[in-house]
Amino acid sequence: MESRYNPGVEADVTKLTTELRDLFDEDFEVQTMQVSSTAVLQARKSSTLRDITGLSAGLTIKVTPETGGTRVEIGMQKWFDKAAVAAVALALSAGLLLALPALGAYWQYKLTEDAWKIIEDHIARKAGGYVPPLPGRCGTCGTAASAGSTYCSSCGANLRAGLTCASCNAVQNDPAARFCNSCGKALAS
Repeated sequence: MESRYNPGVEADVTKLTTELRDLFDEDFEVQTMQVSSTAVLQARKSSTLRDITGLSAGLTIKVTPETGGTRVEIGMQKWFDKAAVAAVALALSAGLLLALPALGAYWQYKLTEDAWKIIEDHIARKAGGYVPPLPGRCGTCGTAASAGSTYCSSCGANLRAGLTCASCNAVQNDPAARFCNSCGKALAS
């Protein structure tokens, strides 16, 4: 499961769950539950053809309010089914059915990305705009970062977002940026 920590922002879990439910159309089975302080949403698309071909999508989204922030975890199930089905399809049909598992993997990837977009938009609205990580903390996992670190020692996330440009002191919003978003000078790595 991919996990992201949003420090300084406590999500409206009920509203966020409702927004995420809207992502799934009538073809999905969706259930929500509360486990301790964590809200869990599960969605899956199921049919006989999907089960046979390994294209049955299962997405689990966990939203946990924590002291001073919100942790969100998203995971897809049945990724290994696609690999097994692809191997069988290649052996049986010389690649004819190979596209089915690949297409299913793409659809699941797209669904995950759409869910992250809804979550990030909700967090940004709750925070009144862009949400920079707390100073000295990783914006992805919340781990304390060593001074001068470019990447998180716990999860590997880029820590350059929120830093200032040495040339013009502009705050950088994009952790992947190699050049300043204000003056265009190269950022120190």
